[in-house]
Amino acid sequence: MTLKEQKIGFLGAGKMASAIIKGLLKYGVSPANITAGERWAPAAEAARKEFGIFVTEDNADIVKRSDILIIAVKPKDIEEALSTAGDTKDKLFISIAAGVTINSLEKLVGDGARVIRVMPNICATVLQSATGISRGTNATAEDAAIAMEIFSAIGVAMEINENLLDAVTGLSGSGPAFIFQVIEAMADGGVYAGLDRATAQTLAAQTVLGAATMVVESGMHPGALKDMVCSPGGTTIEGVAVLEEKAVRAAFMDAVIAATDKSEQLGKKK
Repeated sequence: MTLKEQKIGFLGAGKMASAIIKGLLKYGVSPANITAGERWAPAAEAARKEFGIFVTEDNADIVKRSDILIIAVKPKDIEEALSTAGDTKDKLFISIAAGVTINSLEKLVGDGARVIRVMPNICATVLQSATGISRGTNATAEDAAIAMEIFSAIGVAMEINENLLDAVTGLSGSGPAFIFQVIEAMADGGVYAGLDRATAQTLAAQTVLGAATMVVESGMHPGALKDMVCSPGGTTIEGVAVLEEKAVRAAFMDAVIAATDKSEQLGKKK
């Protein structure tokens, strides 16, 4: 059965769930094949109007209607959501809840549970997520392929061992916030140099987008691309020298490592 033929249910209909739904619809999944759970009436009505999908507050009904269940509630709400899910036999569960391990999910869903844990990021809201995917004990290669197909609809997806998901969290999960700071700082520099705020922000954001696109499309090492821009004695190498003096490279490495460590700590508390 192809993804477009599968019935997909969402336990939770927040921002990330909405982003995934948007990607699935763009990919060609029919609204008739998607069900979402939302208790708050205004949000439920908004989802119906925006996506044309069936929305209910009954978790058991969502499970009954679906072949694939995407767990999109907050980590603290997972146990309650699954306890009211009814018969979960023969269903594939895909969790986007940060810090909740496959082992914990398998225990909550029940014996023989087919579970896949994923870590998308906020860029899913513009269909540009970087997502790590880890399959559970009973999940099949076909299950993993389905998960890859779902999350490839909202960006780039890669299958990764679960013991590396904290690193994924530190790099691509937290990474957008780091890059937002870069864009803000570059724009501040532009304003200091005389540009108006709107122009500076647009130029900074487009510069980051263009540079990232070059890395992805060329396959070249970022250092090699940097060298292409740095003319001997020119303006760019002057700026690069300042970044090196301020240890910006080390600061970014340390930020990713710190976020990874924090993810590991939070996971141990759950």
